[in-house]
Amino acid sequence: MSLRCVYTDLDGTLLGAGASLFTDEEGNFSMSQARALEACSRAGVEVVIMSGRRQVQVHEDARIIGQTSFIFEAGSAYSMDQEITLMTGDFEHEDGKTVVQQMEERGVPDLLFESFPDRFEYHEPWHLNREMSSLFRGDIDAAEANRILEENGHGDLRLLDNGAIHRRMEGIEQAHCYHLVPKGVSKAGAVAAHARARGYALEETIAVGDSLEDLEVAPSVGRFFVVANGPEKDPGVREALGRYPNATVTEARNGAGFYEAVVTSLMGA
Repeated sequence: MSLRCVYTDLDGTLLGAGASLFTDEEGNFSMSQARALEACSRAGVEVVIMSGRRQVQVHEDARIIGQTSFIFEAGSAYSMDQEITLMTGDFEHEDGKTVVQQMEERGVPDLLFESFPDRFEYHEPWHLNREMSSLFRGDIDAAEANRILEENGHGDLRLLDNGAIHRRMEGIEQAHCYHLVPKGVSKAGAVAAHARARGYALEETIAVGDSLEDLEVAPSVGRFFVVANGPEKDPGVREALGRYPNATVTEARNGAGFYEAVVTSLMGA
């Protein structure tokens, strides 16, 4: 079957240095991403951004690249043709309160700060004005954090590792970005739901990303491409690759890796 849809992460994947569509990983001007998007457009392939960013941000990014679908807040919801579908599973929503407000009232962020002193903090200023996922940075074991959540009565939530970031933290060699979300939330779930809604067969879809959270999407698509900078910056990505037989590491980084994934798939290689 031919390719019909590409699901892509933004930071570290479609975007280069400075979160620009027109830079490579070192900040040099690059047309790789634009050429890949042009190839998709000419082939009638939908491109769906899957990001941890807020709805308003991802909506604008999708609009700029001429697409009508996008996944936001780490898979908490997806938009398709101006219709929003929540993907928060069994999480009990309280009227008039966002998920983030409910988590804060329960003291969940404070619990994590106390559990990982000097290694975990809000990812300022991007943690502001969020509704369904809280955003943090640091260097902690997400599995240990989820065990702590479970033991303290917050088993309806989970912490996701969204990969390495450029922002420096004192005393930490390589900081990561983390999302606190309802337990059922994942990019993988949102990708699968969007593909079902569109009627895409598994083998008609690919995904491109750079983090462990992105890699979890692999079972929801026909083929998954990890851009080279992902495993270079995060040993956890390298270690996890063996669990996903349809995952391939590109030779190129960031946007050039995205271009490589798209062209390879369109050629059926």
